[in-house]
Amino acid sequence: MTRPELPRVDGTTATVEDVSAAVSDHGVCVVERLVDEATCDAVLAELRPHLDAVRPGADDFEGRNTRRVGAILGRSPSSVGLVAHDLVLDVVDRVLGPDKSTFQLHLTQAIAIGPDSPAQGLHRDQWCFDFHPFPPELVVEVSTIWALTDFTEATGATRVVPGSHRLAEVTATDDDAVSAEMPRGSVVIYTGSTVHGGGANRSDETRVGLNVDYTLGWLRQEENQYLSVPLEVARNLPERVQRLMGYSLGSYALGYVGDLRDPISVLRSDRGGTGFGGG
Repeated sequence: MTRPELPRVDGTTATVEDVSAAVSDHGVCVVERLVDEATCDAVLAELRPHLDAVRPGADDFEGRNTRRVGAILGRSPSSVGLVAHDLVLDVVDRVLGPDKSTFQLHLTQAIAIGPDSPAQGLHRDQWCFDFHPFPPELVVEVSTIWALTDFTEATGATRVVPGSHRLAEVTATDDDAVSAEMPRGSVVIYTGSTVHGGGANRSDETRVGLNVDYTLGWLRQEENQYLSVPLEVARNLPERVQRLMGYSLGSYALGYVGDLRDPISVLRSDRGGTGFGGG
């Protein structure tokens, strides 16, 4: 069987229109070399002590030789340029569609797949919402995995099933999955309903990716940003990142603080008025 190739664009010429169309049509798109290697080096250096300190996964899905570290914005200042990359956020905005009120940061997680690791089971990221059967036309989540090291089939590049975002039931198998091979500094973007999974690492190297996901503003975040990122760190992040973390209203009247205050006022006293409704 001939497997389909993943849609790919060059990061130096990629447009929001091309990438969002590929993600909408195929459920996935690889943007190659969107950031430089120096950025990857900086993020890796900041995360390395945390990756070295955390225990490997407790089961086959987490990966028994895979280390996962969250709270990325609180631990890696250099990650801001990836988490809030203009092209990625513009693609998320388009793919989630015009009917949303807002979108937010869903999770941040560095994933280091060690040597001799089997492939992760295929899954959908939006299953985290207690397997709720969202209508197929409703896109609730857009996921990204940045390659901080080269992603090859041998090192365990993420496997993706193109077109699986349109399947009512997950019938895809490992034979349907395509490795998202890409050089470091690249990112693979896919929807929350796209079937995917970490690849098997058959090399003697550790594959490190940065998983950053975004979801509709009225859904609960998988990673609690308010507890993961200390307030003293959050106060010094760019306002766009603060709002992305959830310091903003998820929709009209959703997520206010105290006397009907916009949550951004917790971090910025000159932002966020009060009173959004009458009566």
